[in-house]
Amino acid sequence: MADKRDYYEVLGVSKQASADEIKRAYRKKAKQYHPDINKDPDAEEKFKEVQEAYEVLSDANKKATYDRFGHAAFEQGAGNGGAGGFGGFGFEDVDLGDIFGSFFGGGRSRQRNTGPRRGEDRLMRLNIDFMEAVNGVKKDVKVTYDAPCSHCNGTGAKNPNDVHTCSRCGGRGTVQQQQSSPFGTFVTETTCPECGGTGKVVRDKCTHCHGKGYETKTVTVELDIPAGINSNQQLRVAGKGGRGSNGGSNGDLFVEIQIRAHEHFKREGRNIHITIPVSNVDATLGCEVDVPTVQGDVTVKIPAGTQSGTVLRLKGKGVKDLRGSTYGDEMVKIEVKIPTKLSFEERELYNKLSKLSKKKESIFDAFKRQFKR
Repeated sequence: MADKRDYYEVLGVSKQASADEIKRAYRKKAKQYHPDINKDPDAEEKFKEVQEAYEVLSDANKKATYDRFGHAAFEQGAGNGGAGGFGGFGFEDVDLGDIFGSFFGGGRSRQRNTGPRRGEDRLMRLNIDFMEAVNGVKKDVKVTYDAPCSHCNGTGAKNPNDVHTCSRCGGRGTVQQQQSSPFGTFVTETTCPECGGTGKVVRDKCTHCHGKGYETKTVTVELDIPAGINSNQQLRVAGKGGRGSNGGSNGDLFVEIQIRAHEHFKREGRNIHITIPVSNVDATLGCEVDVPTVQGDVTVKIPAGTQSGTVLRLKGKGVKDLRGSTYGDEMVKIEVKIPTKLSFEERELYNKLSKLSKKKESIFDAFKRQFKR
């Protein structure tokens, strides 16, 4: 028994692994090394090794014995019922259909859903301008989709009497077949090749859609984009998504709005932010300016002594609430601009102002004085 690998190592789990973790590890390894799937020369031996490890570690009593005595506890004649042979392994708590279903099309007999199935929803993106989102806009969008054939109403048949239950699968949409392996015979289920899983066959096909049951159309849809919509919000266009099957309805088309940035306006929810430049003279003495808003210009009084970075709020001059009648605000940030070029007259005036300011404590001196306390 010295050449046997540790059972925990075989399954790739730790000694503290739970029963569920051991079971999941076993299923993964069983799929990996099943000889019908893995054609490596040593796949069958590894598969047996996995089965042997699981037979011991899945049984609480055997696992406890293994943890104490190792492989020696299960050698021939050790009184355990012979875990060393493949024929002694038990599968009472293992669903082989679950293990091999993904490879063979399903280990259980299941009837395929052959009823009407709705089509999948689709997504497209539409770019609009900043002010179009603020004020609302109508946009024409071209949409290509598969619509039920207008001649056969989506059946694909020349007339309703041409649709019959598939004789091969009896309307179930699947057929069963047996597959043999070194470990037994499995009954598997696959999609019926006669009807393609629909459970129905068409004798005489519709001459308009040639039996497809649908026709591809390109139509122009007018989108009514409401005022106040924001980026990443979606509008639904009913019935213009993926086509349904077996008489099911189409899915919907969702149009996701993307808004182009504005040069000056910035949006946060329903509020608009804008930065406006003001000269140092106007900021010092105060003034009135016509400030742009998304609703038009508004006259704003800049108080004397306004500092750069001051924010003024314009109530109700923001974006309309998408689901109501209220509006956000516009936040106006003042940016005091210092001139970089002066005329001779302006320079003379600034020099006079500088001489006057020297008669009292300067702003900077007042600041430095705070550090001497």
